[in-house]
Amino acid sequence: MPRRMHAYLLANAMRETRLQRALRAATQRLPRAGMQIAPEQGQLLQLLVRMSGAKRCIEVGTFTGYSALAIALALPKSGRIVCCDVSEAWTAIARRFWMKAGVARKIDLRLAPALQTLDALLARGGAGKYDFAFIDADKSNYAKYYERCLKLVRRGGLIAVDNTLWYGRVADPRDREPDTPFVRAFNRKLLRDRRVDMALVPIGDGLSLARKR
Repeated sequence: MPRRMHAYLLANAMRETRLQRALRAATQRLPRAGMQIAPEQGQLLQLLVRMSGAKRCIEVGTFTGYSALAIALALPKSGRIVCCDVSEAWTAIARRFWMKAGVARKIDLRLAPALQTLDALLARGGAGKYDFAFIDADKSNYAKYYERCLKLVRRGGLIAVDNTLWYGRVADPRDREPDTPFVRAFNRKLLRDRRVDMALVPIGDGLSLARKR
């Protein structure tokens, strides 16, 4: 999206809280700030959570907590989100803002490799018990995260996957960036997966949505 148009979108279509804006600003000072989702993506995730009536959610890849904050704000008081990440430093920032926003009790942060956490949820009878999942982590494991989340979400549950346009690299056959083949392969997998209804939404860096049939 052209910069001028994106500025218009932020000025005329965003309902961020003060703390959401502050968290984005704090994250922008970090070397890996580009890992944060776009604010319009966060707003879309909130809308999807509310529309689906989600109460139990999963997030794979939390970073500084903006997406988890957005989802937690959209959940009812009894709602919960399990967040998977491996960085104590990044999630320490997240914890501060979750506390300030009053949603920390809704968030169950698990600091461990995400596949380990997802397998533990399945082993404890979590299959079909979750309403919504958001995947935004290392691209080499996207297909594995997706398969675990597909088992964990209920029928009619929704999985959202970030970065599926991958800065346009997926459309460039000359691109040899290490993660590009994994994103391309995931996109092909999702298109062919008849277990779900799907759409790739050109928002942010591309957001794929999969509804479990």
